[in-house]
Amino acid sequence: MTDEYLAEQRQWFARVEAAEQLIPLISKLYRERNIVTSIHGRRLINLSSIDIIKAHRFGRRHGNGGALDLAVTKQLLEALSRMNVSIASVDLGALGVAFRESGSGDPDAFLASQLGDVKPLVEGDGGTDVVLYGFGRIGRILARILIDQATTGPGLRLRAIVVRKNGDDDLGKRASLLRRDSVHGPFRGTIKVDRDNNTITANGTLIQVIYSNDPTSIDYTQYGINDAIVVDNTGRWRDEEGLGQHLQAKGVARVLLTAPGKGSIRNVVFGINDQDIQPDEKILSAASCTTNGITPVLHALDKKFGVNHGHVETVHSFTNDQNLIDNYHKGSRRGRAATLNMVLTETGAAKAVAKALPEFAGKLTGNAIRVPTPDVSMAVLNLELETEVTKEQVNDYLRQVSLHSNLRQQIDYIESHDVVSTDFVGHDRAGIVDGLATIANGKNLVLYVWYDNEFGYSKQVVRVIEALGNVHPSVVPVRRDVTEV
Repeated sequence: MTDEYLAEQRQWFARVEAAEQLIPLISKLYRERNIVTSIHGRRLINLSSIDIIKAHRFGRRHGNGGALDLAVTKQLLEALSRMNVSIASVDLGALGVAFRESGSGDPDAFLASQLGDVKPLVEGDGGTDVVLYGFGRIGRILARILIDQATTGPGLRLRAIVVRKNGDDDLGKRASLLRRDSVHGPFRGTIKVDRDNNTITANGTLIQVIYSNDPTSIDYTQYGINDAIVVDNTGRWRDEEGLGQHLQAKGVARVLLTAPGKGSIRNVVFGINDQDIQPDEKILSAASCTTNGITPVLHALDKKFGVNHGHVETVHSFTNDQNLIDNYHKGSRRGRAATLNMVLTETGAAKAVAKALPEFAGKLTGNAIRVPTPDVSMAVLNLELETEVTKEQVNDYLRQVSLHSNLRQQIDYIESHDVVSTDFVGHDRAGIVDGLATIANGKNLVLYVWYDNEFGYSKQVVRVIEALGNVHPSVVPVRRDVTEV
């Protein structure tokens, strides 16, 4: 072996060792204090040493200041461990760059100046109870996220799921569907079923399975569940009257729908209008996956360049609402085989954008094409802007928004000649701008936005639940508004 080979290998394993030293620090901060650490939006929770190195490599490419050093990250993590703070989303990538540029040399003093507005750690704060009403595609992904994000400190606590009983081994089959997923892969951890008590324990999270056809008749308090947020992911009710049934149950404080709400129900797109939620609003909607995928991008474009009008075409993966083979369906075209056809259908996403962004009222039209893929969709935004732009201007702006703005959790940006839909399975941003596909001609702009219509949307739902439970982490360092990027 050459000296160059051995030197490269020794350097690699030294980095692996350095990354391994970060894992217990990252884990303890999250487990005990609900402090989420990331590198420019790439979460470090539950990552392997190799994944942590990859996250630092991403930081070197996008960190505005050169290499992101594992040793500096360790310094910041150790200093963070010494501080009396909790419930925070700490971007170690941005902080590492700022720490180096400050020339301070004192990580404790530096972090004290950055974390002034973060909540202090309060002993005994157990967080907010969550009930999943329904356990289909979105329900199970929500469960995975809530279990993965469980802490012993303040945060969201998944306490129960409510379903209709389908056979003698219903509990076992529900657990099996949580354990194995054809799209998102196996559950990361252990699952135990207690048939005598109708519970599923997943990674230490004890989940009560409640069988009911009537939301008004459930007494959640008998299971020790109080002031819970019920997340209705059945799609059975979408208006205030139907969803209001949940509020008649004992132990329920609020209801969140994982579909567009009807009537006066507020459609919340986290990062856009979650700050408008009022304390007396008991029933809310997390809108749709497509609305969450496109609204943040449209907001950013409108603030920078102005949007006169446009058309949204979504190329959407098939869903349970469609038929596997040709059969009767009350909707037009949706009765045709989902796995064999591109199915042209309607989408309410274009109109729904205006519920979160009133300035878009009447500006957008939209259609959808359902395609034979099980997950990950794409929105094509064909827009007329108020100002003339170039492809480079738009791409550079949206890249900066994805890294440094208050929409960092919603918008991501990628440039790759070979990226395809499966590369975005499990992506936690609401929408990912495909920079190489951008077309700009004067005031006309065509933008391509990928989104995981299951996982990415579910992450947005969880952020809304955190906001309702007052446990959404404070972002450090404070992100700039898109108008300042």
